[in-house]
Amino acid sequence: MGHPHILLITTDQQRYDAAGDAAPPFMRTPHFNHLTREGINFTSAYGDCPVCVPSRMSIMTGKYVTTHGMTGNGPSSRVLSDFSDSLPSCMNRLGYQTAAIGKMHFTPQRVRYGFQEMILPEDYYRHMACRGYDVQPMRHGLGQNELYPGMATVPEALTLTSWTAEQCVEYIRERRDPTLPFFLWCSFSKPHPPIDPPEPYYSMYRNCDIPAPVFGDWSEGDDVPYAFRLLREKQSFDLVPPEVIREARAAYYGVITQIDYNMGRIFAALQDMNIFDDTLIIYTSDHGEYLGDHHAGAKSLFHEPSAHVPFALRMPQGWDNRQHGTRNPSLVTLADILPTAVTAAGGTPPSDVDGLDLVSLARGEIEPRPYLESALGSEDRPGNFAITDGRWKYIWFPVGGGEQLFDLENDPQELRNLVRAAEASPHLERLRTELISRHQARDSSAVQGGNWVTFPVPQETEADRRNTSWPGYHTEYHDVDVRH
Repeated sequence: MGHPHILLITTDQQRYDAAGDAAPPFMRTPHFNHLTREGINFTSAYGDCPVCVPSRMSIMTGKYVTTHGMTGNGPSSRVLSDFSDSLPSCMNRLGYQTAAIGKMHFTPQRVRYGFQEMILPEDYYRHMACRGYDVQPMRHGLGQNELYPGMATVPEALTLTSWTAEQCVEYIRERRDPTLPFFLWCSFSKPHPPIDPPEPYYSMYRNCDIPAPVFGDWSEGDDVPYAFRLLREKQSFDLVPPEVIREARAAYYGVITQIDYNMGRIFAALQDMNIFDDTLIIYTSDHGEYLGDHHAGAKSLFHEPSAHVPFALRMPQGWDNRQHGTRNPSLVTLADILPTAVTAAGGTPPSDVDGLDLVSLARGEIEPRPYLESALGSEDRPGNFAITDGRWKYIWFPVGGGEQLFDLENDPQELRNLVRAAEASPHLERLRTELISRHQARDSSAVQGGNWVTFPVPQETEADRRNTSWPGYHTEYHDVDVRH
């Protein structure tokens, strides 16, 4: 067969345990489930800097955040000033049509970085305004980083999620050249807050047995790392009442099911054009969401709710050794998307990528990575540095000098910090040494003389941390905002 069509589907802020068999049993994600039955469910996939722009830069470059250098949200031009080897540029050279539909989070927002066609959420808002509806989308007052749930102000068919799917359907059916293969990035903006599903998704899970948040032994009292305390107190996630958290979780699941059902429309378009079996499909998210766990919301630090994401890959039906219906525990990250797509298209990835070809990995043709490293923050305001081997996870918090160690096999919800546990000390030493050596190899200012550099905790009160500009980022002018 010729080169496959390639469809990359991403969500924004979707936890690993909100899709497929990792989700609560009542949750409906039939199309994600279908992908895992026809393909591979990578169960240890992470965003290595779990915030929006760094994750998207890893998708675009095939590089870890520690390589491309963006370890916090900011202008994408810092990374992609030269985009000759960006994901779409690589695909263009291989004879592919390239299109990006949905949230890109690029700066400037209309820069394409190699995509031949780009349709953004701003086009949706402009379309809705021009239609002259009495009520416009997201006019409910909830902001981009709030944990409180709401309901969509427009019917399901007029939501951004539905519109994004519709644009992908139109591209597949009508706007592409049918004689050429395509690479299409379908990027849904949800379940990133505001958590505002329309009916019937708003009510779908309200009467279900919603899992309660979990709280680690490190998330209360004096053991709370400063960076984590700042995350939750600056936005007062820890003050959201339990009954509101429950409603937020029900709405969050509803938003994801809406995405999944709309994904079915895209699959239907592929089937109607008789190309579904010939398409390589990748599904993942840029990062997760604390969703009340450990008294927190949003994302950013390298804990499971924040960094662990769903990841499914389905090879075309005509390929040999497809590994369909399998679970793969290898460490996977967003940098793997570029080499996977480029190799599937018959090309050779740029020599400086960090990512792995996941098809070769699934087939056992290459070795999995032994470790995955994470970094968040700038030199003058570091958030955390972390590393995992897939079972054990080590996190260092430079401000205040806190450490965490988790055994993910026996404690997947990270309820117990094992830093002081004697039986875990060999793993603590191994992972700490590995992470420090990586920083030394990069001449990182985070280490000095073979040891971590500790920053003092700011002299401030809890009231000071809560006294911030409103953290919801409310706007009715829909433009790129790097704070999202």
